[in-house]
Amino acid sequence: MTQPAGQPYEYRRRTLVEPDWTRFPGWRDVTEAQWQSAQWQRVNCVKNVKQLRAVMGDLLDESFYTDLETDQQRLATMSMLIPPQMVNTMVPDRVPDTESFYADPIRRYMLPVATDRHLDWPSHPHATRDSLHEHDMWVAEGLTHRYPTKVLAELLSTCPQYCGHCTRMDLVGNSTPTVDKLKLTLKPVDRYDAHLTYLKAHPGVRDVVVSGGDVANVPWKQLEAYLMGLLSVPTVRDIRLATKALMGLPQHWLQPDVVEGLHRVAITAQRRGVNLAVHTHVNHVNSLTPLVAQAAQTLLEVGVRDVRNQGVLMRGVNATTADLLDLCFGLQGEAGILPYYFYMCDMIPNAEHWRVPVWHAQQLQHDMMGYLPGYATPRIVCDVPFVGKRWVHMVAEYDREHGISYWTKNYRTSIEQNDDEALSKLHAYYDPIDTLPQTGQDWWRKQEAAAAS
Repeated sequence: MTQPAGQPYEYRRRTLVEPDWTRFPGWRDVTEAQWQSAQWQRVNCVKNVKQLRAVMGDLLDESFYTDLETDQQRLATMSMLIPPQMVNTMVPDRVPDTESFYADPIRRYMLPVATDRHLDWPSHPHATRDSLHEHDMWVAEGLTHRYPTKVLAELLSTCPQYCGHCTRMDLVGNSTPTVDKLKLTLKPVDRYDAHLTYLKAHPGVRDVVVSGGDVANVPWKQLEAYLMGLLSVPTVRDIRLATKALMGLPQHWLQPDVVEGLHRVAITAQRRGVNLAVHTHVNHVNSLTPLVAQAAQTLLEVGVRDVRNQGVLMRGVNATTADLLDLCFGLQGEAGILPYYFYMCDMIPNAEHWRVPVWHAQQLQHDMMGYLPGYATPRIVCDVPFVGKRWVHMVAEYDREHGISYWTKNYRTSIEQNDDEALSKLHAYYDPIDTLPQTGQDWWRKQEAAAAS
């Protein structure tokens, strides 16, 4: 008898587990009370090679530390900052060794090493520090007006954790040997006042994404005051708080003063008919633990309307159908977080080893369909410079050989108000060169040689 062919993806429920942090030599004596303390987590973040050694003991070969140090000195666009909560989700099911630590998907984007990167093409020739031109579109310090009805408010330039692929590497985090970071210069209170002044003067803006950095690093009283200020603007109807720390440092969002304060904000939002949501950034199912689910559930219980996930599509991390579906089922079914977007990794320096070509993203979107509930099926989007988010199937033209896709848009950004051709131009986005056929790679080498001559 012919056996059933089976499905390309087989769903298996995966309940959430908090990995045993005492498997790391440096945390052998850490108590549960310490682990659940946001202050302990912040104090014990891994910020350099010496601190990583202290956690790992003799589990990793010296070659790994040399590889990491080389990356930090020559290639990294972000400094090292990883809470214990995130380190603990690396090789979560056993005591790590060098091979398993190298292969771990969370390590690959939170703790990149030099041999991860593509030395032939570490950066695309069109890569830029501020690849989305958010700084160019500032209408006040830290306030980007890119879409007609929406603004991005960058309240600060720090996070509780730094992702290696950060799209705001131009601003966020400490300077590295390769990147001298942009600095916010105004006092926070003056920056926040400037944001509110702009919003009151522009009633066409109804949606504010409150980000940074990560809002978990804003002292709660300051953040609450800012949010109450937004809620006092009658034309603001949507507020979204952006925090990877919901996953990277869930202990922060479980602190009593934060929970109580967010409840006050949520009640005020409900009374004024404003949609208050939290957006987090989870890239792999291993990052989901009971503490993350508890934090997400707490946000919903105090009155936040939705908790949603915006992941980033990255090779070596999650760029397979199984990886994405495992993550989405974990988010929606176990953690109470709605899968929302997966962004293609932006064209920042030294990120080519993470980026995927447009055709790969299109295939992944195709292959995810039909498994998840419709409302929990995320869209894969390409954030095209000067255009914005576009579903990956919305490409207008696509030169697969040279890896150049062309995109259109239907609105002007804040820097194109007097540009009569803004809505008729084609805007280019570029596939990673190592994914092109040999003829395409050769063409780019000739372009590079011509530019250098």
